Amino acid sequence: QVQLVESGGGLVQAGGSLRLSCAASGRTFSGYVIGWFRQAPGKDREFVAAINWSGGGTNDADSVRGRFTISRDNAKKRVYLLMKSLQPEDTAVYYCAAARFQNWSGVRSASGYDYWGQGTQVTVSS
Repeated sequence: QVQLVESGGGLVQAGGSLRLSCAASGRTFSGYVIGWFRQAPGKDREFVAAINWSGGGTNDADSVRGRFTISRDNAKKRVYLLMKSLQPEDTAVYYCAAARFQNWSGVRSASGYDYWGQGTQVTVSS
């Protein structure tokens, strides 16, 4: 059984930074992709970024490119999302998720992920 636990959310002013952490446990994650998604009130869950646990390849959404960076620490079984230049529109609950993918192009779809954390709230004030 896979467990994912997010942490690091909070309240920050526009222009500020936060680093989210996703702690993974329950199995080896070789071959897995870990993704970050976010969901604002009244909106669909939105892809943010993903990383290949083994090779380290990444994929990120246009809306966050250049501001958010996804990284991993295999030894600690953690995936991080460093968020800079935060804006009020980044306000959402942020989730990490895990799955194995046959095709890297599928990592942007929430429906492709098998395991989800409980989410962490990020609020950006103007």
